[in-house]
Amino acid sequence: MTAARNITRRAAILAGFAGAGALIWNADNLTLNPSFSRVFHAVEDWTRMSQRMLLQPGQLAKEYSVADISPVFKPNGTFNPGGAEYDAHIAQDFVNWRLKIGGLVRHPMSLSIAELRGLPSRTQITRHDCVEGWSAIGMWTGVQLGLLLKAAGLASGARYAVFHCADNLDGEPIKGGEQGPGQYYESIDLVDAFHPQTLIAYNLNGKPLGVPNGAPLRLRVERQLGYKQAKYLQRIEITDSFRNVAGGYGGYWEDRGYEWYAGI
Repeated sequence: MTAARNITRRAAILAGFAGAGALIWNADNLTLNPSFSRVFHAVEDWTRMSQRMLLQPGQLAKEYSVADISPVFKPNGTFNPGGAEYDAHIAQDFVNWRLKIGGLVRHPMSLSIAELRGLPSRTQITRHDCVEGWSAIGMWTGVQLGLLLKAAGLASGARYAVFHCADNLDGEPIKGGEQGPGQYYESIDLVDAFHPQTLIAYNLNGKPLGVPNGAPLRLRVERQLGYKQAKYLQRIEITDSFRNVAGGYGGYWEDRGYEWYAGI
């Protein structure tokens, strides 16, 4: 790739991020107005399409060396879902935790942590970029999501993977200023679901995930921002649409004005 082409590529990506970032920064105000909402989602679509045109679908996010790992991987969002059920799982070292895969699949699955650890794994050292402006580098080990979805067998119409989590952030306003259910969830499309770096991770830096960082399972989708990396995973739902899922925009923060596609 020539230097000129490199510059053009970077400029296109940065332009898309700048426009999308400005909209995210003002999301609380903009998304109250239907006209701004249409602009917001148009910019989001442009960001997604331009990134995928400029990057090969299977191109990897940058991976780092062990020497680059951050001394502390900062947790964010929920530090502990709490509640009697989750506390019992902690006490039992998550031996009874199950990851369920259902929706538009031919073979619904329910897997224990031990069963997930028994499957082929991938380890990658990548950088986590938070929408708040900080980053950290960590070594993640887990099962490739694509492997699980192949085993489950996608049914006709499947378009998205929705990740349902144990943490509840009830009380944050959804679009329009209304109050809504606060159970955390996220989603990605099948392009990202089958990306080789998209993991259902159970280890961070060679050790089982700690509670603040999402024990026992979290999503790693390395080409998107931190709020897409859902923690405390309980269930994966394959669907053709978000319209019947929570606020209908594909994620807890997306229901409150963030971009659904948070590519970096």
